[in-house]
Amino acid sequence: MATKKEIIRGLFPLIFGLIVVILVVVVIPTAVQYVGKAAGVQASLVFNYEGVLGKMPQPWRNLGQGGEEPKEMLAPVVEAVKALKPEYVRLDHIYDAFRVVSRRDGQLAFDWTGLDKAVDTILSAGAKPFLSLSYMPEAISTGDMVSPAKDWNEWGQVVQATIEHYSGRAQKNIDGVIYEVWNEPDLFGGYKTYGDKNYLDMYSASARAAARVRGANEFEIGGPATTGLYQNWLERLIKYVDSNNLRMDFVSWHRYSYDLEQYERDSKQARKWAENIPALVNLRYYVTEWGHNSEIDPGYDGRFGAIHTLAGARAMMGSIDRAVLFEIKDGPGTEKYWGRWGILTHEKFGSPEKKPRYYALQFLNDLGPYRTSVSGEGSWVKSIASTDDKGNLKIMVVNYDPKGSHSEAVPMTFENLPKGNFKITRTEFMGNSRTLNVATTSATWKTSEFFAPNSAAMFTVEF
Repeated sequence: MATKKEIIRGLFPLIFGLIVVILVVVVIPTAVQYVGKAAGVQASLVFNYEGVLGKMPQPWRNLGQGGEEPKEMLAPVVEAVKALKPEYVRLDHIYDAFRVVSRRDGQLAFDWTGLDKAVDTILSAGAKPFLSLSYMPEAISTGDMVSPAKDWNEWGQVVQATIEHYSGRAQKNIDGVIYEVWNEPDLFGGYKTYGDKNYLDMYSASARAAARVRGANEFEIGGPATTGLYQNWLERLIKYVDSNNLRMDFVSWHRYSYDLEQYERDSKQARKWAENIPALVNLRYYVTEWGHNSEIDPGYDGRFGAIHTLAGARAMMGSIDRAVLFEIKDGPGTEKYWGRWGILTHEKFGSPEKKPRYYALQFLNDLGPYRTSVSGEGSWVKSIASTDDKGNLKIMVVNYDPKGSHSEAVPMTFENLPKGNFKITRTEFMGNSRTLNVATTSATWKTSEFFAPNSAAMFTVEF
């Protein structure tokens, strides 16, 4: 009869075999997958000249301004804003900053003087107003400026009067104004989608007020402009709007993140919540504040914020209809550069200066009006390709790494070129240019370009 030790020795081969199987089937693939994700995928970009995808989406042509001062803030920088060719400029704090609403003889009264000046400045910059309907006027509040209304019907009167004043053909007569119901209700006021502080009550009163408006130009209304994309907010709001037959032209949220994939995940998730509701088939998706950090951060004063802006714009193209970069001008801090979100400094310290994020928007605007296909993007290196009205290629390539350490030599292949002879110019973001004359008999041409950490370049191919 075998002893206990002999039995154990006999089991060694079986135990060893099981360990090998576990390593091969479970541990090693998991480790390889983890290392692969950590290592990332390098780019090998392919540009197809004939792969025209249509009009260039430009979600970055939307800017926001906060309410750091109880006055019209944009007049000192209007020319700089105009140069960026924004489609919309978003304002919050419109009721409390400009003291629009009061009560006289028990009735609501409206003074649009201050807000009109701010809206006129937006119009003079070549943009349209995007008005965040916030915060609660003292005349109808149960407490402070972020408290619920005493009577949501009175809040509806305020919303109706606002839409009629700016969109009404007999008043300011502005076409295409966007009205967003509140700003970050989960933060400013601690609203939820249930209970005493119920955002659904606010939205319902707002949407019903919009439905009462007559004689107005086209406008949009939506919300909720939460601090992030939260299922208990967006999905409940979408279902509530559908079940109560309310108008909602867009859903909105804010996103501050170093992780650019988060912007894409947000869009897919929001669309999934709305995809089975026929009444919302034309729903639009807006990120009404975005940047890399919701807190004060020195990156906003330097190149990092600019590279994040370039890469973030690429991440949202085709999935986000509007992305409102926050913000236009710094608040009045104790020094000129203090990590505030503005793309321009405050005039308190002399003539406002343009930060690198300002130049990032100009860089994006240099792209052509027609988008062409790009394949082979990697984990860090992304690209937007376009053609201009002359048929020349304009291609932006950005290497974004929040850790600031990844550099890459990027193979670039140009396919279906219309001519063998062309000139290609590489222009560094906020840097120099170099030009190469190319003579080839092939419709395909290849090169390789080096990108340092957190760098970007525009390539112009002229035929």
